[in-house]
Amino acid sequence: MHNFFVMRSFFLSCAIFCQLPVVAVFAQDKKEKQAVTYEELYDEPYSVNKLFIGFQPLYGELFATNVNAGFGVEASYYYRDKFDIKANFRKTYSSQFFDFNRQAALDNRADGITTKPAVFSYYELGGTYHIKDKDESGKTKMVLYKKSFKGNRWASSVPLSAEVPCKVRKITGVRLGGISWSSSIDLNRVLKAQDLTNAALTDAQGNGLPLQLPPDPISGVAKNFSVYGNMFSTNVYVGGSLSWFRNVAVSFDKYEEGIDDGMLTVFFDILYAPALRLDNITYQGADYSTSAISTSSFGFRAGIDGKFNRTLSWAYGGEIGIRPSVSGQGFYAMFKISFPVFGTNLDNKVESFGK
Repeated sequence: MHNFFVMRSFFLSCAIFCQLPVVAVFAQDKKEKQAVTYEELYDEPYSVNKLFIGFQPLYGELFATNVNAGFGVEASYYYRDKFDIKANFRKTYSSQFFDFNRQAALDNRADGITTKPAVFSYYELGGTYHIKDKDESGKTKMVLYKKSFKGNRWASSVPLSAEVPCKVRKITGVRLGGISWSSSIDLNRVLKAQDLTNAALTDAQGNGLPLQLPPDPISGVAKNFSVYGNMFSTNVYVGGSLSWFRNVAVSFDKYEEGIDDGMLTVFFDILYAPALRLDNITYQGADYSTSAISTSSFGFRAGIDGKFNRTLSWAYGGEIGIRPSVSGQGFYAMFKISFPVFGTNLDNKVESFGK
């Protein structure tokens, strides 16, 4: 019995001893997380720039019709609390970087095909009418930073943050706009997916495209006849969006100033293509119709756009959805990064008084 009490006392002492460092860490952590005081410098979510123009050095798009990547330009304009307008242009840098089906068409062009592969390009112009545009009470989380937090000290530390009450401008809007895009398209994959062959693409006499090229005179091997075409689409879209704008700055005691000027928008659109054209294939001087290939004129998308209310900054965005295209190849997912983004309130007037 005596040994039992000795062993129990020993294990109890070990347990208490092991917990001491944990208690010390929590005590130290609690001691470090002292309350901070701040002074509000401004909190004006309606005082944002009217015009933003950004260059997109890189966008990437996993489009089932044609995987592509390149550059673009985007501009947005805000008219008070009534509406905003956005314009966007995107294009590939080259066929090799990165216009997948265009490059494939150039690499696999069959003898006698004179159809020039189209460059992927994208144009969009639309606007959002603000059904409801009001400010609400909210919060923002700001990281506490000191100039002394540099190098390894900042990299190895877990930054503290503080919640600050602020106004949040919330916009509920309806969207309307137009989109136009063009792209090369791999018709071999399209025909296979729709249980068709090259023979379904016929000329005026009803002759279909060949299934294979003539045998190579050296190897005697006959390769499959690769067919690439061009698609042109004009879309309209209608949808809705929600936006949250913050434009607040505070001055912390013992820390650097904190700023939150984020402008975030999420949206959902229904897409319809009143004009969706898949060009004929020109082979040995004759046009072969692509009318046997089925297309889909409807689609949808959901996306996000974010930027900052600054004279010079950056922005980001992304979309996912089904784009009007050939049937079964409308899915796409796209991301974009804009840098630099220039912002201005278009107000350069100042008051003047005579002496």
